[in-house]
Amino acid sequence: MAFAKVYSAQTSMLDAHIIVIEADLARGLHAFSIVGLPDKAVEEARDRFAAAIKNSGLKSPKEKNQKIVISLAPADLKKEGANFDLGIALAYLLAAGDMQFNPEKKLFLGELSLDGELRPLRGVLPLVREAKRRGFTDIFVPEANAREAALIDGVAVFAADSLSDIIDHLNQKTNTFLSPHPQTIVEYREPLYVIDFADVRGQETAKRGLEIAAAGGHNVAMYGPPGTGKTMLAKAFTGILPPLSFDEVLEVTGIHSVAGALRDDLVTHPPLRSPHHTASHISLVGGSTVPKPGEITLAHRGVLFLDEFPEFERRVLEALRQPLEDRVVSVSRARGSAQFPANFILLAAMNPCPCGNFGTGKTCVCAPANLERYRRKLSGPIIDRIDLWLDVGAVSHEKLSQKHKKGESSVSIRERVRGARELQRTRFGENDAVRTNSDMGVKELETFVPLAPDVEEVLKQSAKQLDLSARAYHKVIKLARTIADLESADDVSESHILEALQYRPKQLTSL
Repeated sequence: MAFAKVYSAQTSMLDAHIIVIEADLARGLHAFSIVGLPDKAVEEARDRFAAAIKNSGLKSPKEKNQKIVISLAPADLKKEGANFDLGIALAYLLAAGDMQFNPEKKLFLGELSLDGELRPLRGVLPLVREAKRRGFTDIFVPEANAREAALIDGVAVFAADSLSDIIDHLNQKTNTFLSPHPQTIVEYREPLYVIDFADVRGQETAKRGLEIAAAGGHNVAMYGPPGTGKTMLAKAFTGILPPLSFDEVLEVTGIHSVAGALRDDLVTHPPLRSPHHTASHISLVGGSTVPKPGEITLAHRGVLFLDEFPEFERRVLEALRQPLEDRVVSVSRARGSAQFPANFILLAAMNPCPCGNFGTGKTCVCAPANLERYRRKLSGPIIDRIDLWLDVGAVSHEKLSQKHKKGESSVSIRERVRGARELQRTRFGENDAVRTNSDMGVKELETFVPLAPDVEEVLKQSAKQLDLSARAYHKVIKLARTIADLESADDVSESHILEALQYRPKQLTSL
């Protein structure tokens, strides 16, 4: 047999694509070519797979006088990475007659080392999901990727340490065959958070605001002088968020796997991303020549913490407009465009001025021009998209004393947040586009949050006095619904509206 066809896959941006690997052998002087828009890593596969075959006990392709052509289809899709090493090796062996097996419904993923060992890959989870959707039944992956791949049920995942293991299994020459990896069971271990809400002395108003934000998925900005606990509260915030659902685990783990940010285990709790304020626009939003996900997408279903909020470049801050509103970020480059998911809770922290002393009773040493430039960093649209503005003021020394009674723990707060999230899940049903109160649009507000006439009148009068925009008006209703959920109240009352209004921003000049 001088021709063979096997199947592999790759991710492009966050999408998975099935790749057909065809091998054609012809007589003649030795030559090797790979066609189908391969990048440098794919072209170098010719040396990796040849050495791997030789060191697996078979005759090296370089020892034969033959012309080898490897085609990767579809030809118009750029092929990147070392995912195809295993598939190329098996396609060659099948075409050369060194193996006999049926490649249909089988998918092969893996990078080969020179001695034939299989190395782990990025983005295995979305590849296996796509393979299942396309009807593949057997997936062969490196041992290190087995747990991730086995999250998907309905397919047989075979994990191997080396090329020779797969050759023996497919040739059926040994009595020891590879066994399908058992389906991965998601284990929700209690995360080890360094900071508990009980460790934060004082700041009860800020803690209450963060609890509301966690319960409804609302965006938060904390402002106050340096050293008052803003960063400490932010680090404790993820400790009151409930764990991800199974579907969210698949979604978030897949994103982190493609981006190469997946560590030793699956992502079972909301991720926290905290880029430095010198981070570039591309690192936050995503991009590069071929669009790749940035920090915004890596924070999907979790928290994006931006400390020293006004110190970020204005371009970076303005880039938050679309994801905060649409829950997606669109990136267009010369080599392609992509739309990445970006449903996260924005948690921002800022000082009242560059030196941090404005309005605190201490002497502010900022020049008027610097003060104005600092305030102008936050545009009206960005301010309007943040649901809660929390004043984190100075804490009295009496409260800082070790003898002072500690506050409520993160565990007990998380239980209330979990209860509020359950009410929202029941309210919205199977609507994947609306999972928390912050996801609601105008249509959902009319359906799920009807206001009594007297409550609506209070909101109207307050909106007029505060000169709220239409977006801010609706955010107050969403916030009030979350406050009601924390109390397990069926309807939004006047007290819920009034508390929600307290978290609207003051004039920026007073921050």
